[in-house]
Amino acid sequence: MLTGKQKGYIRSMGNEMVPILQVGKGGITEMVVTQTDEALEARELIKGRVLQNSSEEPKTVAAELAEQTGAELVQVIGRNFLLFRQSKNKPVIVLPK
Repeated sequence: MLTGKQKGYIRSMGNEMVPILQVGKGGITEMVVTQTDEALEARELIKGRVLQNSSEEPKTVAAELAEQTGAELVQVIGRNFLLFRQSKNKPVIVLPK
């Protein structure tokens, strides 16, 4: 569980990011979950986007992906969302205490 200070720190890092994950009209498939899991392991922080042609709400999609990958949902703004999960091998992002 992240503290408010840690979430703020992660949000500031996410401002500069470009979405690397896109969820379209197919919704959350096994491939999307696998891709999210691999990206989180490699980067720890990823930005995703729910496309206009998706029938699902961005908050629902982000929460479902976070649950399935064991990640923390940091923020949802419009159709964009941020997910964070520390790497099991060697953490890249050092969070403030």
